[in-house]
Amino acid sequence: MVAPAAGKRSSENLSLRERHKVRTRAAIRSAAMRLFAEHGYGRTTVEQIAREAEVSHTTFFRYFQTKEQVVISDDLDSARAAVLEALPDDLGHFELLRRLITEGYHLSLADEWASDPARMRLIRSEPALRLAYQLYSERAISDAAQFFADYTGHGTDDLELRVFVGVIGGIMFNLAQAVEDPRDEKTLSDLLSAVDLVERGLPL
Repeated sequence: MVAPAAGKRSSENLSLRERHKVRTRAAIRSAAMRLFAEHGYGRTTVEQIAREAEVSHTTFFRYFQTKEQVVISDDLDSARAAVLEALPDDLGHFELLRRLITEGYHLSLADEWASDPARMRLIRSEPALRLAYQLYSERAISDAAQFFADYTGHGTDDLELRVFVGVIGGIMFNLAQAVEDPRDEKTLSDLLSAVDLVERGLPL
C-alpha cells in the first residue's frame, strides 16, 4: 500500500477522457450503493444501476464486467504498481512485507471508495460478494507469491516461499474481513502486529 501522495495522479494531471472515466465509474458506484441500500443487493439489477447512474447498459459493462465487480474493484492498480517500482531492492522479506502493508494501507486510506466503511459492510453481509472478495483475495495472494519470488530470487514452487505467502495471505484476509472501518488506524497496527507475531514464530 502507498503513502497518500505516492502513485496517485491528481485530477489536474488527468486528461479530459481520464476524468470522464473517473466520474463515470464513481457515478455507477454511487448509484449502485443507493439502490443496494434501498432495495437490497440481490434485488438490484445491472439495468437499474445503469438507469440510476444515467448511463447505457453497454456503458455499464464497459466499466464493470459484473455487479459484484462494482463493489469489489477499486481504481488503485496503477498506484500499487508505482509502489512496487519504487521499492529498494535490498529489503528482507519481513521488512518488504511491512513496507507493502503500510504503503497499501495509506494508499487505500487516501481513496474515498477503497476506504468506504459501507462498502466493506456490504461485502461482509452479502454471500455473493464475500465469495467474489475471497476469489479476489486468492488472486492477490497468487500475485504476491510471484512478486516475492521475483524480489527474493526464489522459485514460485519453493516450499518456504509458498508457506510464507500462504500464512501471511491468510492472516491478512481474515483480519481485513473483521475490519469495521477501514479508516481506523488500528487496522494498520493490527496488520503490522500480525507480521511481528509471524516473525517471532507465532508465540502464544
